[in-house]
Amino acid sequence: MVSAATWIRYVYGKLEYSASIGWKNYKGGQITDRELGDTIWKNFFQGKLTFLHYNKGEEMAPTLGAQGGTLLVRKIPWVDPTKVFVGDVVVLKDPVKSDDYLVRRLAAIEGYEMVSTDEKDEPFVLEKDQCWVLADNEDVKPKQEAKDSRTFGPVSLTDIVGRAIYCLRTAVDHGPVNNSHFSMQKDSPVLEVELDVDEMARSHKA
Repeated sequence: MVSAATWIRYVYGKLEYSASIGWKNYKGGQITDRELGDTIWKNFFQGKLTFLHYNKGEEMAPTLGAQGGTLLVRKIPWVDPTKVFVGDVVVLKDPVKSDDYLVRRLAAIEGYEMVSTDEKDEPFVLEKDQCWVLADNEDVKPKQEAKDSRTFGPVSLTDIVGRAIYCLRTAVDHGPVNNSHFSMQKDSPVLEVELDVDEMARSHKA
């Protein structure tokens, strides 16, 4: 049973999400100022803070399983350095195939100095709204198989659509995703309220 304190934190997070997505749509010209309030309350009462995403491939093993897994992803409509943190496993738009999504770990954000192990590469600093993402699997070849920032370089924070908070690898192998400490604290009420392992199992493709 979900405690009252958890519900309060969940409701606060849902209100924050609803306001963010309403403001984003308003700033993007998708809704008028008259529609802003209705959009916020509609998302608050009808929307969820999560969605399911199936991730295939071995790039994020062992975190997400050798052949991938079904993820519960917390939506992040307005991404900035106060919403995601180094160490988070994020879902982002594929920089190479715009219709696809990648799941990678956030390794650095704006202001970080990037120094390569290859002496031929010059150090550089990530610019505003840039981030660096990496695959977890150390057995894949960095520039051939990993499909991460070592291949395509920095990506925009705005390409991130959510943070993976729970992974179902098989029907008997599932659990929370190891994110940054701050994010795991922030996501815990969402996990308690919206996690449905049975639904994830029904959606699982493995």
